[in-house]
Amino acid sequence: MTASCSVPGLSRRTFQTSDGVALSVLEAGREHSGDRHLKIVFVPGWSMPATLWRKQLEALGGSYHVLAIDPRGQGESQVPPTGYTAERRAADLSEILQPLSNVLLVGWSLGAIESLQYVQMFGADRLAGLVLVDSSVGEEPAPPPGGAFTQRLQEDRGKTLEEFVRAIFAKPRPDGEVDALVRQAKKLPLEESLALLSYPFERTHWRRIAHGFAKPLLYAVTQQFEAQALNLQKNRPATQIEIFKDAGHALFVDESERFNSLLARFAARLASP
Repeated sequence: MTASCSVPGLSRRTFQTSDGVALSVLEAGREHSGDRHLKIVFVPGWSMPATLWRKQLEALGGSYHVLAIDPRGQGESQVPPTGYTAERRAADLSEILQPLSNVLLVGWSLGAIESLQYVQMFGADRLAGLVLVDSSVGEEPAPPPGGAFTQRLQEDRGKTLEEFVRAIFAKPRPDGEVDALVRQAKKLPLEESLALLSYPFERTHWRRIAHGFAKPLLYAVTQQFEAQALNLQKNRPATQIEIFKDAGHALFVDESERFNSLLARFAARLASP
């Protein structure tokens, strides 16, 4: 089922998972969807919608088949009572990618570690490369514990979500945009949103997957993960890293032109014969 999207040049369709959940997918550039063509698939972070990738979809849709997924419980996707585990979300991603090949998978924040979980569970045969955006990958130093954030969510969810949304941008966003993102985040019930912040894996789990990924890997981060990026490049020398020192957590929004140029160059290298 396909419907128009408010972002020019994009369409929205619905995909049904094997456990009956309707997931929403934004896409552009379907004319570039042949088997040999590179496809680019974007996965957003915790509680955030696929529409955050709109600048990337618009910029790259003229050259590639590009898709951005609303994970279960997020954006325009269905909010089922179950499935808020790394394994089920990786399975959702696998099912969406099933008809595709030669995919550049781009995951941001929670979407980055769910992309790693996809690689761990389903392998990298469908992938041409991987882009991890501003997420811990298990290298040192470990990020601060997130217990205070989960406690604030339980105490005053509305205020905490508004603070979270404003904090992911270094450049202030319009109040209407912030309000819309907060409303969308509230669609996900509190307990399910907390489950997504509590995946039961040691940090070394993510590091092993990243180190074992044998195809091109780009790690784009803000200063909070700069040391991890340098260590990943040291421990996995083929890794390309890019540090966005002046951007917020949603660096691809704050510095969309720089990020799009970086991604276009990385994609062109993968697409070259």
